[in-house]
Amino acid sequence: MTYLHDKSIAKHLHAAPTIILVKPQLGENIGSVARVMLNFGVTELRIVSPRDGWPNVKACSTASGAGSLLDKATVFESVADACADLNFVFSTTARNRGLTKNVKPPEVAMQEAATLLTDGLRVGILFGPENSGLENAHVALTKTIVSVPVNPEFSSLNLAQCVGLIAYEWFKIKDGKLVEFKGDSLDLATFLEVEKFRDALVEILEKKNYFWPEDKRMSLMENLNNLIGRLSVTSADVRTLHGLVKALSK
Repeated sequence: MTYLHDKSIAKHLHAAPTIILVKPQLGENIGSVARVMLNFGVTELRIVSPRDGWPNVKACSTASGAGSLLDKATVFESVADACADLNFVFSTTARNRGLTKNVKPPEVAMQEAATLLTDGLRVGILFGPENSGLENAHVALTKTIVSVPVNPEFSSLNLAQCVGLIAYEWFKIKDGKLVEFKGDSLDLATFLEVEKFRDALVEILEKKNYFWPEDKRMSLMENLNNLIGRLSVTSADVRTLHGLVKALSK
């Protein structure tokens, strides 16, 4: 892959990555996230199962002048619902998850996001709750991990700080300083299309008693989710996979 300095590319970056907060706890942190998002020109916020409900008065007061971003924020019950229309989802974590997954620093991840967005694809970034970060089950569903290099002896970042670091790297690219170029682009399938394939596959595997013995079910499911989550497949690929699974199940 080649990285080229070309300010003309910035003109085509009309869209920005979608920020997805998974089970955020404090309204103040959600407000701070909205504020730093607007600082760097990222304006779509999705929230999954906020602990204290929504709307949140404390979030609004902390957001300062970014209240309009909170007004447009959408709330979902699950990560799958929040990602359904997205083609490529990053997850953020500072911990080694033991999952086979590409791990990239923010600047490289946002270069990739810029390329995807200029191709007309939709990109999301998952951030976990303040006390524990994302669950492995959520990380497994994503294609790539974004990890901020920090002091290994104190790696905990405030939620808004983490969003800000990544949004800043996006803003630099949006301003035309650095964009990644690849060859022919792929029309990547949406998260929902991949999720429907995953459900169909799991249903057949259940019938074939794949998830046995029961005490290994969770690890088998996590490995399967991680494998499927890493795939970069088109809508046509998903239809082909559906056909293969259907044929093999007969």
